Amino acid sequence: MHPGPPHSTPLALQPPSSHYENFPVASVLCPPRLRPAIAAIYWFARTADDIADEGDARPAQRLKDLSAIRDDLLAAAEGRPGSGRWPHVFDALQPVIAEFDLPVPLLADLLSAFEQDVVKQRYATEAELLDYCRRSADPVGRLLLHLYGVYDAESLGQSDHICSALQLINFWQDLSVDIPRGRIYLPRELWAAHGVDEAQLMAHVINPATTNLIAACARAARARMLKGLELPASVSRRLGGFDGWRAALELRCVIQGGLRILDKMAAMDHRTLARRPKLTAWDAVVIFWKALLP
Repeated sequence: MHPGPPHSTPLALQPPSSHYENFPVASVLCPPRLRPAIAAIYWFARTADDIADEGDARPAQRLKDLSAIRDDLLAAAEGRPGSGRWPHVFDALQPVIAEFDLPVPLLADLLSAFEQDVVKQRYATEAELLDYCRRSADPVGRLLLHLYGVYDAESLGQSDHICSALQLINFWQDLSVDIPRGRIYLPRELWAAHGVDEAQLMAHVINPATTNLIAACARAARARMLKGLELPASVSRRLGGFDGWRAALELRCVIQGGLRILDKMAAMDHRTLARRPKLTAWDAVVIFWKALLP
């Protein structure tokens, strides 16, 4: 899952690269005391993701760098100095790990997903893809709930549904971007079920079979998202007061943002092999309005 840049970052952090993002994780709605921690987690994830995806490094070098950032993560968790290669990440993250007792295995799961992106470009089954989401997206939500002090199994499960749904929605809207880079996240078992082959996907063929395939994937992502609808209320009850209200509103905005992308995909007849939908200023108004509704 690729969260958007927070509105407030510690240590005047500078982004490693610029990205179009649909699903912000930190915003002015988050409790101010948590924004530096959320920003630190964001830049760790963003930097590692860029190592896996950006530039023209060969796979072996990407894996070597991801291994190095994993070593630095373990050093930060143990309070030791790291390599010093990524000061904009670990100068902020190390004190956050200590202050909030962050579950470091969740951060390591993110690295595992990024390493997989370097070497794996096809998925045979939905189960394989969901395992990737478990490591690439679900940790972000669980880390956020940890900062909020929400640990119950029901809330964690709802968060996993939301985060996996967001990751899947990103995949289905980004087909026109990912496929030219050699990555097909659509599971092979679904191609066969809809009479689609790899050649059609690589050629960005728009026909009833390919659009029906994407539509089915979008419906499944929507159903998964709806399983997490009760999470904002749970977080609001846990935090209480104004912090609880605005944290819940932030989460509802994230949910509505994902649903809005699915609406836009449906409006273009799920032709995302040709182009991706984008959220506009008007979409932001709609998302916020829907998030305010009970």
